[in-house]
Amino acid sequence: MSRTMFDPIYKEIFPFWDKISETDKDYICQNSYTITYPKDTNIHDGNECSGVIFVRSGSLRLSIMSDEGKDITLYRLHQRDMCMLSASCVLQTITFDVFINAEEDSECYVISGPAFAAVSERNPSIKIFALETAVSRFSDVMWVMQQILFMSLDKRLAIFLSDESARTGSNTITLTHGQIAKYIGSAREAVSRMLKYFTNEKIVEVSRGGIKILDKKRLRKLAL
Repeated sequence: MSRTMFDPIYKEIFPFWDKISETDKDYICQNSYTITYPKDTNIHDGNECSGVIFVRSGSLRLSIMSDEGKDITLYRLHQRDMCMLSASCVLQTITFDVFINAEEDSECYVISGPAFAAVSERNPSIKIFALETAVSRFSDVMWVMQQILFMSLDKRLAIFLSDESARTGSNTITLTHGQIAKYIGSAREAVSRMLKYFTNEKIVEVSRGGIKILDKKRLRKLAL
């Protein structure tokens, strides 16, 4: 693709951009492309180096899966977020398989993994950036593990509903019980039972249109 298209974008998001040669800039831009992933598309299944993904719009979900087929959401990527775990050829110390799916129609910029890896070998600043980006996400992963291992379901659900409301700026969460269960590492039936309890306590109202938060104060108290 044209450097004219990607150069201003990469100049804004990559702190190393002004430190690398014009040749390397051209090479990265030539190996970049724009793609729109339809909702529910499997973008990365852990078996290949899909490349560095930058979300322009939409939402992606990263997860790991057990041998029995149970998956756990590690974190979600939204507008202006970047994913390095999809570029295993850049981060060769990442030895576990990560799955990436589009939660909604998502437009992304993608840099070829092998191309990014080749340039990073010549530029330590790129490799440092890649490692720092990946490490920053591991705090999210550890937070997920902490919730699953040490927090009760009511607290995990309260945290999720509060965070999702803050992220979207809406008191109505338009997600299914199954989707929420995936995000918090639980079973759909367990989430439905807990939402019924929240409903009986007048904390939320559940309808076909979603989950409406009625009492933010009590929800935040449960999340503490």
